[in-house]
Amino acid sequence: MEYGHFDDATREYVITRPDTPLPWLNYLGMDDFFGLCTNTSGGYHFYRDAKLRRITRYRYNSVPLDESGRYLYIKDGDTVWSPAWKPARTELDSWECRHGTGYTKFQAEKDGIRAGLRFFIPRNDPVEIWTLQLENTTSEEKELTLTSYVEFCFYEANNDATNYQRTWSIGEVEIHGSAIYHTTEYRERRSHYTVFYSSELIDGFDTDQFSFLGNQRSVSKPVVVESGKPGNSVASGWNPIGSHSIQIKLAPGEKREITFLLAYIEVPESEKREPSGRLNRKPAEDLICQYDTSEKVESAFSELCSDWIDLLSRFQVETPCPVVNRMGNTWNQVQCMATFNLSRSASLFETGIGRGMGYRDSNQDLLGFVHMVPEKARQRLLDIAATQLSSGLCYHQYQPLTKKGNADIGGEFMDDHLWLLLSTTAYIKETGDFDILSENIGYADQEVKDATLGDHLWTSFHYTLDNLGPNELPLIGHADWNDCLNLNCLSTEPNESFQTAPHRTDGKVAESLMIAGLFLKATRELESLYQKMGDKDRADSVNSAHSKMLQTVEDKGWDGDWYLRAFDANGQPVGSAKNTHGKIYIESQGWLLLGGAGKDNGRARKALDSVHEHLSTDHGCVILDPPYAEYDLNLGEVSSYPPGYKENGGIFCHNNPWIHLALMQEGEGDRAYTYYKSICPAAQPDQETYKSEPYVYSQMIAGKAAKNHGEAKNAWLTGTAAWTLLSIMQGFAGLKPDYDALVLDPCIPSDWPEFKVSRQIRGTCYEIHVKNPDGVCTGIKELSVDGQPVSGNRIPYISNGGTVEVVAIIGDK
Repeated sequence: MEYGHFDDATREYVITRPDTPLPWLNYLGMDDFFGLCTNTSGGYHFYRDAKLRRITRYRYNSVPLDESGRYLYIKDGDTVWSPAWKPARTELDSWECRHGTGYTKFQAEKDGIRAGLRFFIPRNDPVEIWTLQLENTTSEEKELTLTSYVEFCFYEANNDATNYQRTWSIGEVEIHGSAIYHTTEYRERRSHYTVFYSSELIDGFDTDQFSFLGNQRSVSKPVVVESGKPGNSVASGWNPIGSHSIQIKLAPGEKREITFLLAYIEVPESEKREPSGRLNRKPAEDLICQYDTSEKVESAFSELCSDWIDLLSRFQVETPCPVVNRMGNTWNQVQCMATFNLSRSASLFETGIGRGMGYRDSNQDLLGFVHMVPEKARQRLLDIAATQLSSGLCYHQYQPLTKKGNADIGGEFMDDHLWLLLSTTAYIKETGDFDILSENIGYADQEVKDATLGDHLWTSFHYTLDNLGPNELPLIGHADWNDCLNLNCLSTEPNESFQTAPHRTDGKVAESLMIAGLFLKATRELESLYQKMGDKDRADSVNSAHSKMLQTVEDKGWDGDWYLRAFDANGQPVGSAKNTHGKIYIESQGWLLLGGAGKDNGRARKALDSVHEHLSTDHGCVILDPPYAEYDLNLGEVSSYPPGYKENGGIFCHNNPWIHLALMQEGEGDRAYTYYKSICPAAQPDQETYKSEPYVYSQMIAGKAAKNHGEAKNAWLTGTAAWTLLSIMQGFAGLKPDYDALVLDPCIPSDWPEFKVSRQIRGTCYEIHVKNPDGVCTGIKELSVDGQPVSGNRIPYISNGGTVEVVAIIGDK
């Protein structure tokens, strides 16, 4: 069954029926204010931090799913319906949802009333704008009652969801004209409030949820909406809501437009109250004035759309594959911006309470958005690095509101620090900004902030060297990239989180081959940086460490047909043919090859063949095989999942692109392309099986051992976004920024006769046309820049602010 399709001309995904297998989400907002909006207008809002500044409430795991959101009801006689279908769920004469770049809009019709509804968050203002257009297409006058609805959250989302003995007694609101003010805790320590405003004069309101819904009723059938009579209830404790009631008469053919604003307002502590003691409403009123006409609203929407066009234009590709085009040109980049803004903190699977901005996650995410927002990438790098400790360890996450690291989801993940080397070098290659290395940011555990970003890179390099195990491989600590490979926890307590469980070993034995591969890649990047800076001593030191680690990997890490994954706390191999389960893991194959292992001895090709034989499926490569049938105390959470799900034999989409890139590094464009399409949401043949959003990547797809093989979960906030975009930008298209040139090293399917790329970098646009007359996958045979032949495959940076024309021919020289 199909639920929608792509409209590539408008960069929208069109959903044609509301009852999608799972809620299909879009993200609104690009700055500090964000809204999650599903295909039935569900979701929630927050300012900067989904834990500490939650604006509206969302009830996860509700039955049915997605029962909280920004809602409108239209009462026409005895019929009540909603333009977004929910919450009324009335059968409509027509319905359509379009998720776009930073906006979602609906078009619906019922009994001759046509409704167009659009949600978006403008640039640089903490407000979500709802624009509703109503049209009477009948020959008779229509009398309608329009009702709006949001449910306010008490800002601190964890307290809001757990501490009812307090929260059900603190709710407060004020109503002034068509504006409803949520003022809970403003009387004491908070200096912010929420305002919900209607551009139309209202005929009534409600702010008390119980009064609005009625006894034993839900949002699908509130008593106030059914009766058409607002209760004018004023919340005092319990659950405050915002609801406007508006009576509308529409003559035949008449149209009416109504705007609602949902805004977060901060007020300086000294200005919280007017001299009379009343709420200082001026900041809210000033914001409302910025959007009090249709012309102002449309201008803001046009600015948002223009900004997205500008962001996306910095990389555009034209290939024979429409799936690669629509993902690379629009949706993959849109998803990367969502991960930039939110890391893994707030989605329909991540509550925004348990996770903030991940150290490892944010460094990887930067690889996918640095070309779009290099100035923001710069600040993000500094924010991330500032949460590293002087030892080299890192806080595994930090809160976006405070930018302070914490150990709420555990610590001592001993891959974290190495990702900083990849993100920093990627940023400098993109921008040429070496000055960032001299920025003083300090260490999180030291009061004097005199350590530079450059110091952090050196500290990170040495932290791995200072923490090697008995095989001279990196110690794994609590875990590496695979949070669930917990080799030191030995957890037997079912109420204990694997992520925060204490170590029950000395931590000096369990080693990670995946970290070894990451170290190999990171040291190659660090050595190149030091060479460019003229620091020969450090470059030589890094090169020596790289060579030694590479030899150790080849001596201790090869299992015969593939690379081992780890050694456990007893010194036993993990990911070995000798194991009963978990014989082969994907991560070590990907990262060791990307780091240069197996290049000169044939092992790289052999490892990739093993991946194909044991891990590859039509829906992507599983993370390991065979999955663990029973819980293994020595391995931890990885063995706790049922076979075929998550880290126990699921298709963890994040690590699949590492194999794609490794294949392209070996010149295997055809297999890389097949693998790419296998996890790509836009290429899934059956939406009923796949279930998740078909326009953005999911974290996981159920593996071959799972009952629901091919079913995806947890879309949007995944590192898959950045790495699959790199598969297009640096893999298929082969555009790899270096310090003084743009390297062109494509690897494509052999049946692509040509492709074109537009790439903006350092103020210049490079228009590149790559031809493949011989039907091969890789190799640059000829290259010309602005009509002049160039030897090799390096396109020198030309800072003229104009356009550079590049033509290349793939083939053997």
